[in-house]
Amino acid sequence: MSTVSANRSSWTDRLPLEITRVNHRLAIASLVSQIGIIITGGAVRLTKSGLGCANWPNCMPGSMTPTPEMGIHGVIEFGNRLLTFVLIVIAVAMIISVWRMRRTQRTIYLLSLSLLSVIPVQAVIGGITVWTKLNPWVVSLHFLASAVLVGLATLLVNRTGMQLKGEREIIAIPSSGTQRALGWTILIAAAAAVVLGTIVTGTGPHAGDAAAPRHNFSADLVTRIHVVPVYLLVAATALAVFTAYRYNTAKHLKTALLLLVATVLVQAAIGYIQHFNGLPILLVLFHMLGSALLVSAATNVWDRSTGRFPV
Repeated sequence: MSTVSANRSSWTDRLPLEITRVNHRLAIASLVSQIGIIITGGAVRLTKSGLGCANWPNCMPGSMTPTPEMGIHGVIEFGNRLLTFVLIVIAVAMIISVWRMRRTQRTIYLLSLSLLSVIPVQAVIGGITVWTKLNPWVVSLHFLASAVLVGLATLLVNRTGMQLKGEREIIAIPSSGTQRALGWTILIAAAAAVVLGTIVTGTGPHAGDAAAPRHNFSADLVTRIHVVPVYLLVAATALAVFTAYRYNTAKHLKTALLLLVATVLVQAAIGYIQHFNGLPILLVLFHMLGSALLVSAATNVWDRSTGRFPV
């Protein structure tokens, strides 16, 4: 027993006591992989491979992997399932890397735990998606769970990056009440746009399978409703940029706002182009990428507006 305890102690003693480049790179890997699985999930739906594996957790009854009879659709769907294990490996590695800092860097440790805890939930929702034959409400929930993971990973990147730069003395950003309110407005408007966007998607033609159910809404009506929070997001972002440059605001927030502006402009352009050109598959995929980047950018602005960062 004493030998086992000694080995365990020596193993944990090798772990860092301060945030290192490894921690930060793992946080970045978490963010990139969470965005990546949104893209591969979109590819599954857009190639009509949503039921390539018609069962879960097995790909088909009696087989965990796709069979030749299932063709390319089975390979695409199964490949997307395998990426979940990549996310888990990265999340576990992140927790291990900050294990000895779980008291001194509690926020980073809890964010790491949150990432790992949501990934299995996301996998189960994916299974329910298959069981319900791609019910659009469940498909939307599947995407939104990934969006939450993107937001959590963004916060993790921010916190590890801040500590890596040696910024130990953390004081509040000298932002006004207006800037903090705009940070919340941006986050809520972006979240509303993403949620309503999933309803637009559930009404559109790309169901993931020819027999999959769709929403019986007017595509034109839900699209018009979807752009309402987008207009609010644009207005709040413009006001936030003006306020940031009008007053002596921290560089962190200014940079975050510029990234958000670029993301919103590109995402809006893709959205309009795809809508008026019959929703071509490649543009829809780019729009999904834009949605993930929007979640990250809006979370970043909210964090920089309301969190505690060095001046």
